[in-house]
Amino acid sequence: MDLRIFTEPQQGATYDTLLKVAKATEDLHFDAFFRSDHFLSMGGTDGLPGPTDAWITLAGLARETSRIRLGTLMTAGTFRLPGVLAIQVAQVDQMSGGRVELGLGTGWFEEEHTAYGIPFPKEKFGRLEEQLAIVTGLWSTPLGETFTHQGSHYQLSDSPALPKPAQAKVPVLVGGHGAKRTPRLAARYADEFNIPFASLEDTRRQFGRVREAVQEAGRAPREMVYSNALVACVGKDEAEVARRAAAIGRQVDELRANGLAGSPAEVVDKIGRYAEAGSERIYLQILDLDDLDHLELISAQVQSQLS
Repeated sequence: MDLRIFTEPQQGATYDTLLKVAKATEDLHFDAFFRSDHFLSMGGTDGLPGPTDAWITLAGLARETSRIRLGTLMTAGTFRLPGVLAIQVAQVDQMSGGRVELGLGTGWFEEEHTAYGIPFPKEKFGRLEEQLAIVTGLWSTPLGETFTHQGSHYQLSDSPALPKPAQAKVPVLVGGHGAKRTPRLAARYADEFNIPFASLEDTRRQFGRVREAVQEAGRAPREMVYSNALVACVGKDEAEVARRAAAIGRQVDELRANGLAGSPAEVVDKIGRYAEAGSERIYLQILDLDDLDHLELISAQVQSQLS
């Protein structure tokens, strides 16, 4: 089971804070550092000192880390034109020496679009499908050839399809709870399918749908990685669990029910149940980015039990 660190900087974090977490992620032997792509805080927090841009952050971290994978859960399709996004991700992949992964979703939080003057189209899924076709198409176009796309939402003509990423294939993540269109989209374009904040039952059901879609698309079952994103709140004892839950404004019982909360032994057991449901990778949503002791505990007493 791979464990990755997943942060929500829109809740309030500077680049320097994210750099400390990314360096701890690397030093503590986690597999990757991922971040959300939002411009407005949620859940009543003030979000101070304000948002940071996902791909600018990852560009900086690409030069200040050396081993960990870097990516987004998920880049909002409403924020960037697909041709520009392909250039940005390819450049950051070059800057990292080939360690970037792209999670791409529709974008869903209307208030942040209103706050920063970003168009929020009613029909987003069709746009996402074209975005995935364009980004992956630009990257896979052979050198010296051009790429053209004439779609309902985007038109590209005779693009030189440059620059190319450092990796021969940048892993693409698609995710969500949709029962029909989402699995088909993942089967067509994704290397990894992620389901966020889902129960064991919902995880098992959605992974099954995606596996069926992968088979229908004529792909080998092992071509897709299946992953979860779950909030983490781990403590050496019940008092430490309660303190960490309070620090993120959550209740311990709710976190135990809906995330990975409790003692290291409890969390290892629950991760095992997600593995039985088909999960191969878990993104640990870390909400208190100043609590690096939390990462140390998870590394020493959870991750060490999973290898």
